[in-house]
Amino acid sequence: MSAKAVVLLSGGIDSSTTLAIARNENYDLYALSFRYGQKNRLEVPAAKKIARTLKVKDHLVLDIDLAAIGGSALTTDIPVPRERTDEDILGDIPGTYVPARNIVFLSYALSWAESLGASDLFIGVNAVDYSGYPDCRPEFIEAFQRMANMGTKAGAEGRPFTIHTPLIRMTKAQIIQKGIALGVDYGLTQSCYDPSPRGTACGVCDSCVLRKRGFNQAGIPDPIVYDA
Repeated sequence: MSAKAVVLLSGGIDSSTTLAIARNENYDLYALSFRYGQKNRLEVPAAKKIARTLKVKDHLVLDIDLAAIGGSALTTDIPVPRERTDEDILGDIPGTYVPARNIVFLSYALSWAESLGASDLFIGVNAVDYSGYPDCRPEFIEAFQRMANMGTKAGAEGRPFTIHTPLIRMTKAQIIQKGIALGVDYGLTQSCYDPSPRGTACGVCDSCVLRKRGFNQAGIPDPIVYDA
């Protein structure tokens, strides 16, 4: 019998590729997505499509309200940054940072994993081609894993958790190439921070810029439609 793994799935390139990697490693997949008050209503439908194509055992979608807390362009009427330079993207933490989001998401994933008897959690964080979020750094993941093993029954009983970050040192181009090799349909994915009402990607937010560059550097056509 295969080991169980809980995989955080947003419906974007990174989380979809991470799900495919876990599948390729023969885990039984339990995907976890959130309606967390994000303005982009296309993320969860995209995650559902990806979960179906990669044949997860279960896909849990939880409702939490980070919009009530605010502080992010993804959950409030704060403008999404657009047309930023590489220097900008690699500089200050942008307004699209959602306060403590990965701490919250991983906490739910940890709770579900312990309930399932799973010891493995997967998250598609990346410390190379990303927007500077502090909760995507290896140091954060290592600290959370230590906390998970100190603060759970499973950890106290000698059944430790491992948080897998298979994309942490990969460029966006490498991630895309890996996903293509594993059969990910990137036409189903949703990356844009601020898509149009028609569902097309803006093409100029940080996420779109990094996505377009990744496909270009990978030498692979991007299957989604952009407004710019």
